[in-house]
Amino acid sequence: MQASTLITKPSARGDVEVLPVVQWEAGVKELLGCLNPWLVRDWQTHLVPGPGEPVYLPAAAADELHCIVFAHGYFNSALHELAHWCLAGAERRLQEDYGYWYCPDGRDARQQAAFEQVEVKPQAIEWWLASATGRLFRTSTDNLSGTPTDSLPFRQAVQRQAARYVVDGLPARAHEAVKRLCDQFEQPLPQPHCFVELPR
Repeated sequence: MQASTLITKPSARGDVEVLPVVQWEAGVKELLGCLNPWLVRDWQTHLVPGPGEPVYLPAAAADELHCIVFAHGYFNSALHELAHWCLAGAERRLQEDYGYWYCPDGRDARQQAAFEQVEVKPQAIEWWLASATGRLFRTSTDNLSGTPTDSLPFRQAVQRQAARYVVDGLPARAHEAVKRLCDQFEQPLPQPHCFVELPR
């Protein structure tokens, strides 16, 4: 089944705009073709390349799909949003954006510290997902117009968490996604050496 078919099927939410396929970043079609059959079958969910900002939208009706909308058809945005979904519990997945309040770009130092604290685990999982696809991972502090802060502590925290997942294991859905992506993109399962160097 083509990725474009998977994201425009009738059971998708009718209010979700899908970015035209020609605007998707390279590799996105393969990414969706790999993950969406599993997400739809097992989790009534699918990844959707949107034309704007990312958002998670729970199904509006019992016969619809939950939508993990990622930004502008970007490959790494899909991985980042998938990482958040992999961590969200069942009740969270019934709420728009998992019920979390998002403070937009332009945060002061205190707001940025709070943002980074909740981003450590998602970005550590994103690093695993990126490794599974052979992609470079970079941390995102997502605050270009806010108060400048030192990103080093955040990058170190993400590195520690990614390495901890080697020992403790990934959350179940993240583990399954990593395995599927490794198969699709012909990459070995991430090993401890993948997380030795501090991410940028």
